[in-house]
Amino acid sequence: MATAPDLASIVGDPAWLCHRYDEQTDSFHYRRVERARHRSAAFLIDADLGPEASPIVIRRRDAAPLAPLPGPLHFIFHSAFCASTMLVRALDIEGAAMGLSEPVLLNDMVGWRRRGARPHEHAAVMADALRQLARPWAPGEAVVLKPSNVFNGLAAGALALSPGSRAILLAAPLPVFLASVARKGLDCRLWVRELLEGLLQEGMVDLGFQPSDYLRQTDLQVAAVGWLAQQALFARILKHFGPDRIATLDSERLTGNPAASVAAAAAFLGLGRTQPTDYAAHPALGRDSKSGIAFAPGQRQADQRAALEAYRDEIEKVAVWAEAVATAARVPLTLPAALA
Repeated sequence: MATAPDLASIVGDPAWLCHRYDEQTDSFHYRRVERARHRSAAFLIDADLGPEASPIVIRRRDAAPLAPLPGPLHFIFHSAFCASTMLVRALDIEGAAMGLSEPVLLNDMVGWRRRGARPHEHAAVMADALRQLARPWAPGEAVVLKPSNVFNGLAAGALALSPGSRAILLAAPLPVFLASVARKGLDCRLWVRELLEGLLQEGMVDLGFQPSDYLRQTDLQVAAVGWLAQQALFARILKHFGPDRIATLDSERLTGNPAASVAAAAAFLGLGRTQPTDYAAHPALGRDSKSGIAFAPGQRQADQRAALEAYRDEIEKVAVWAEAVATAARVPLTLPAALA
């Protein structure tokens, strides 16, 4: 545990990332992550940041009262393979907003809930965790938080705990999502099954299937079920919180005209930098968000076309099947309240 004189300086400085939560000791783990390191890491995970052998451990009850007043906090919730990392990185402009990409702290909230956390205790810790992540990096700056999509089951709760927050719901069209899964190979096909397992555990799949049905579904059918479950959740979130707090964005619109889409996102979130020219030269728009390698305009679309062609038969059959499932379950394939 950190000694008492160190607590205020650590908790008061957002460069000390609140990285993990340990429910056994009710403590937060902090590690130093400067702003430049945020920009170079795809996700705020040890695999990208490097291992931290000696995190600073502070009891939650000691950390909570030392957190500075939070700045504006907004969210990007996504259903994977939709350029969400590019969006949160592009919104990171000093003086306007700081973007946080998939902090492990929020994955810990998911894991704890799945292990049986009591709802009232979980909500209290979640409120403290969000306040830690909302620590402003500079006066007047907002924090834009993009959780991993495994957090989506807690998205409505996070919005309820942050009544001043807005959120963008970002998704790829179903055929594009399926093509991404297909071209990423075996590891991704396994990942969509892990995703579905989590969605089922959280009771988020209500599409008319029996448990044994999933064993007879192909990898891309399982991927489509996960996409539909998240799409249904996004529709419920939009209906509950309304278009004043929730906007939606299509990945193809985002990648087709990124500067304009990022500017529209910034305007909706009230970030103050709302012109496409503010973002046209942003480095996040010109490189692969995962690898950091520069890419040419249109490369993502070319990769998608190649995947759609290579796996056309499988994707088309699953898309038709999924559309029938969506119709029966009343899941909208396109969400309303799109960013202007």
